[in-house]
Amino acid sequence: MKLSRYLKVAVLAIPFVMGSCFSKKKVVEEPRPVAADAVQQQDFLQQVNNNVQTAKFITSKVKFSVEVGNQQLTLTGNLRMKRDDVIRLQLMAFGFVEAGRLEFTKDYVLIMDRINKQYLKATYGQLDFLRNSGINFYTLQALFWNELFQPGRARMTEEALGDYQATLGEDDVVISYENGKMNYKWLATKNAAQIRMANIVYKDKLHGTTQLNWDYEDFKRNGKQLFPMRHGITFTAPEKEVKLGMVLNYMGAESDWETRTQVSNKYREVTVDEILRRFMSL
Repeated sequence: MKLSRYLKVAVLAIPFVMGSCFSKKKVVEEPRPVAADAVQQQDFLQQVNNNVQTAKFITSKVKFSVEVGNQQLTLTGNLRMKRDDVIRLQLMAFGFVEAGRLEFTKDYVLIMDRINKQYLKATYGQLDFLRNSGINFYTLQALFWNELFQPGRARMTEEALGDYQATLGEDDVVISYENGKMNYKWLATKNAAQIRMANIVYKDKLHGTTQLNWDYEDFKRNGKQLFPMRHGITFTAPEKEVKLGMVLNYMGAESDWETRTQVSNKYREVTVDEILRRFMSL
């Protein structure tokens, strides 16, 4: 397959996993439950919440992998994040030509396809999976930054921790939270209270089950906290499964970069449905 087509797969995969519905569920093995009173649970949940990163910026060169069916692609790129402001991923071709860009801000999601000179700019309410699952910028920030989150809120409060359940196992702890059709789970290490996996499931009788699974590996020291250098993201659909991998080269804190992308008038704006149709035809 030609490189240009591979790049299209990578660029198109991003809005697909952000905007569509999925049905295949990844099995999460929970540790055997043991007796734990409310005080024990809250103490552990507080430890998890205390692992929040204190850095203002996290930046790195990144290696991306995209797998859609039997099509696989590996690209390099950049990850740039500013706490409470923006998350930006840049996909590079040949190591120096930007092929695509994904930018999350508090108000919108921007997806740029530099190969075909087109872009998508939408609010979180316009993307089905994000809207239905109550995911906003702060939820995505917590997923990228390896943190516990309160759906739909900017901050996890101590009061909100009382609504979460902690099931203790021998080495790991499953944290769970349910709200209507939504089911959230995190797998954390028992000794360090470090999140190793996040799982979001949206159950709907009409559209089936939608799921996002985010795995974290290879933790490195970043100030006083640990940060995962490997991220594995899995999205599933009735006919397609999308897997995204992200490996950071280093832990940086560069701050000299523009936090908002200005789209040239040479780019054509497209809709979510248009990009989804192109993706499903691959």
